[in-house]
Amino acid sequence: MLSQRAYYLIKPFLPGRIRLALRRVRARPIFKSCGDFWPIYEPGGNKPKDWPGWPGGRQFPVILTHDVEGLRGLNRCRQLAEIEMEYGFRSSFNFIPKGEYKVPEELLSWLRANGFEVGVHDLRHDGTLFQSRDDFKRDAVAINQQLKTWGAVGFRAGFMLHKLDWLHDLDIEYDSSTFDVDPFEPQPDGVQTIFPFWVPRPDPEADVFPGKAHAPSDSSEGYIELPYTLVQDYNLFIVLKQQGIDTWTKKLRWLAAKGGMAMLDTHPDYMAMPGHAPSVFEFPCQYYRDFLEHIRTEYAGRYWSALPREIAAYCRPFRPKQARPPRQVTMLTYSYYNSDNRVRRYAETLARRGDRVRVFSLGYEEQVRAGTWETFNGVEIKRLQSRVRNEAGKLSYAWRQSRFFFKALAALGPRSHPNGCDLLHIHNIPDFLVFAGLRLKLRGSAVILDIHDIVPELYESKFKIGQKSPVAAVLRLVENWSCRFADHIIIANHIWKKTIIGRSAPVQKVTALVNNVDLDLFAPKPRTRSNDRVVILYPGSLNYHQGLDIAVNAIGKLVGEFPKIELHIYGTGATLPELKALTKSLGLEQNVQFFQGVQIDQIPGVMANADIGIVPKRAEGFGDQAYSTKIMEFMSQRLPVVLSRTKIDSLYFKDSHAAFFTSGDSADCARAIRKVLTDPGYREQLAANGFAYAQANSWDTMKDVYLDIVDRLTTTAIMAHHAPSGRPD
Repeated sequence: MLSQRAYYLIKPFLPGRIRLALRRVRARPIFKSCGDFWPIYEPGGNKPKDWPGWPGGRQFPVILTHDVEGLRGLNRCRQLAEIEMEYGFRSSFNFIPKGEYKVPEELLSWLRANGFEVGVHDLRHDGTLFQSRDDFKRDAVAINQQLKTWGAVGFRAGFMLHKLDWLHDLDIEYDSSTFDVDPFEPQPDGVQTIFPFWVPRPDPEADVFPGKAHAPSDSSEGYIELPYTLVQDYNLFIVLKQQGIDTWTKKLRWLAAKGGMAMLDTHPDYMAMPGHAPSVFEFPCQYYRDFLEHIRTEYAGRYWSALPREIAAYCRPFRPKQARPPRQVTMLTYSYYNSDNRVRRYAETLARRGDRVRVFSLGYEEQVRAGTWETFNGVEIKRLQSRVRNEAGKLSYAWRQSRFFFKALAALGPRSHPNGCDLLHIHNIPDFLVFAGLRLKLRGSAVILDIHDIVPELYESKFKIGQKSPVAAVLRLVENWSCRFADHIIIANHIWKKTIIGRSAPVQKVTALVNNVDLDLFAPKPRTRSNDRVVILYPGSLNYHQGLDIAVNAIGKLVGEFPKIELHIYGTGATLPELKALTKSLGLEQNVQFFQGVQIDQIPGVMANADIGIVPKRAEGFGDQAYSTKIMEFMSQRLPVVLSRTKIDSLYFKDSHAAFFTSGDSADCARAIRKVLTDPGYREQLAANGFAYAQANSWDTMKDVYLDIVDRLTTTAIMAHHAPSGRPD
């Protein structure tokens, strides 16, 4: 992108012949190496899901468009239109609002009267349209005014540069700034489809809140994207110096067979009209005549001669989703993949729909030493580093994360992604892990930063530092930089979403996705325990904010009344020694039992054999705002939940869903447990209501939100690994 900016800065000072020479030098090696995907990219012929076909049973549409770049092209528009009318075609002429010419009103009137379409082509056509988001918003005002003045509904950016999310600022029915594949363009990432598709407007105010329906892909606001599918005339005849229309006819034959759009973008500026010898910047207009004649005779009765606005109007009612080959997705997480249900939900959901997903994660020593890829549930996993959970000090905590960062930085390089990378999904902690994807981002990969835990607050809670400490200030700065670097931020709850928006990211970049239970993994399991013990269960990390000491003290208050009561704690963490010491001091060794953490696949079975699930977090600092995955997991196994009344859990759950107790109050915790144990009707009500809540708010009901984010960020898929980017135009 920087090379593009530099080029368009000096372009006005470069003679045309030098610019053309540079393009030809760049194009030569690309042409030699692109035969496997250009001009025909076979996977791009996949039809969108539920594609209804074209009107009138036609096999394919022919859409002709022209970008008028200069005064020379403007003066040829009417003659070019008359040629098309000879062959029974109409086309769209795209004019530049602030170019080197002013479009005569009589030309516009004549085109409209004869059935042609008028569109807006960029604003100034100088390559700067997408260099700044704020500048684009200002330019959009002028573009919208021109759209209104000309009665136009379509737009195309100069040089086929594109940022489709930004175009929602324009009042358009369609955009045509993309292509299926074209490695010769300045921004060579293609949409890899020969069909039109809907680009929905994301709604930053529409919270993905448990209990509320959400269908972002059904948004009525958006536009149709129309990628051109036939090679541009300038690239074909001027840069590549091809003689004749064989490339066009070959591609057209494939497009017709696939039923996709035959959409062509030509420039009257480069067409030498009859009676004029072509210059070095022109090709004979006869080539264009030959192609129109070829379409008319070879495909008579099989094609729909359509204007772009007619294609958009046809597609808008059913809003086709982009048909694309599988995405190439890479994830990075400073966690053990098999035990991290949030990461697994994302990765396995993508893998199930056919995307290729690779994950770099922590692992055990033998896995790290092996250095090989393992495939698990369709996901490829490579372990970069092991981890010992004894991070009692700030320095050791930071050092291990920093080591992982540098290993990830080395792993996330273009050479390790020979098939390209459409999306990098980086999971914190730490936030700065997102910068390990720098090299892939520079090559066009979109980046998601997934904030599982909000780092400054977690650090303050874990190491007892104040909000005003220098360390906390640095962590907030790193958070801000990391959010700026990412293309989108997913965050684990709505309280943290407000925090991130308030200090690190604009609202349109942030989506809250709570840890919805994955019912494929947490399908109800049968109870296999047959003894008469009363088991209360906590599986997870053992930190101060989790409040397990409160639960242990509550058991001490209940053991006399319920001598067979047991608290089973699965997991490890900083407070494990203190919890064991507390258990011993209370004489509860037989009633409070500690177990090693188990693989997440085993957790549903462990839960099914418990009587109560408990989440005793402290309602202070980090614990007050951290959403627990365990709650809905307990509910999925019809387990009644005893729950500390924290700010975050009061936001998502009602008294009918869980037995709440006052946070930090072991006596009130004991009261809540007692009520569940002694009131069968209440216990059954909690189990039934919780199960219904988990079903209604499972990952299956929310996964489309994530998939929509992925699809929106990867609307164009980088193909720069096939050809150098930033080439001059």
